[in-house]
Amino acid sequence: MKTIVTVVGARPQFIKAATVSRALLEAGISESIIHTGQHSDANMSDVFFSELEIPKPKHFLGISGLTHGAMTGEMLRRIEEILLQEKPDALLVFGDTNSTLAGALAAAKLHIPVAHVEAGLRSFNMKMPEEINRTLTDRVSRWLFCPTASAVKNLKIEGYSTPTFQIENVGDVMFDATLYYKKNARWPSELPESLRKKPFVLCTLHRQESVDDTKVFTELLSALSKIAQESPVIWPVHPRSRKKMESLGITPSGVHLIAPVGYLEMLALLEACTVVLTDSGGLQKEAYFFGKPCLTLREETEWTELVELGVNVLCGLKSSAIEAAFYRNLSSPPDFREAQPYGNGLAANAVARCLKDSI
Repeated sequence: MKTIVTVVGARPQFIKAATVSRALLEAGISESIIHTGQHSDANMSDVFFSELEIPKPKHFLGISGLTHGAMTGEMLRRIEEILLQEKPDALLVFGDTNSTLAGALAAAKLHIPVAHVEAGLRSFNMKMPEEINRTLTDRVSRWLFCPTASAVKNLKIEGYSTPTFQIENVGDVMFDATLYYKKNARWPSELPESLRKKPFVLCTLHRQESVDDTKVFTELLSALSKIAQESPVIWPVHPRSRKKMESLGITPSGVHLIAPVGYLEMLALLEACTVVLTDSGGLQKEAYFFGKPCLTLREETEWTELVELGVNVLCGLKSSAIEAAFYRNLSSPPDFREAQPYGNGLAANAVARCLKDSI
């Protein structure tokens, strides 16, 4: 039996792994999961494994709260030790976190072929840690599983055309997950059910460039306070954002601050909201899957097709621009009748089938 080691560490990766692990099992491929611990908070980690029925990680490394270099280096060291023991036929990574890069580097240096799910994405901003992680991971991967045609195009422009790389446009495994799990969506227990019956805005903020800079973060909080005067805002607060607000001694007025939510609760919030404000990459897509406009609180996005479709607006980080985009959306909401750019909901099956045939 062919064997794969999968490396995960952050919320979006747990969701992606849920779909792919199920497909690997059906394809008869044995999988061992390494959880680096990058998201070690129970609400950011444990709940996803239980509610999505992801196989329990064989190895938990508990590596979090370090600088980028220290975290990546320690992960690389620990993952290498495990790979020397496991001797898998391939290593599988998702997305663009430090866990992604550490897993890919550890495997590549041991000549274990790497499969990268969500390959080819580019924001073209090398100041983003995620952009560094994804580009380097692509470079050492054998299988490049792209979620969109634009991701394939990016790779070909960068010269990924030799027989060394196998490029496959499989679609987006996050779309698979939404289709599979949305029937199980549940409303967060700490929110009154009455909010579900009113128009509300869903917000998330967690990126280093959004939160750590005090000037930028206060701009974003100001925008949320002003938007909350027009519509209720529900914000599941990431630990990084909560810590920053506590250090500044400020919170946005009129905003419903709640603890981080599980995936099934997030699906319920997406289904009920009217618009999404986020700096997350994954939530931009999830908003689209539910037909909800997204105002992205960043200067750029790797999901360029959503901007081209007019359903995602890059607002930047200034309060005035965010507020203006919000009111434009109220007066002229986008049209969601365009074709689906993320595949047919069978991306995980395509990944598993390709690996089964080529490992």
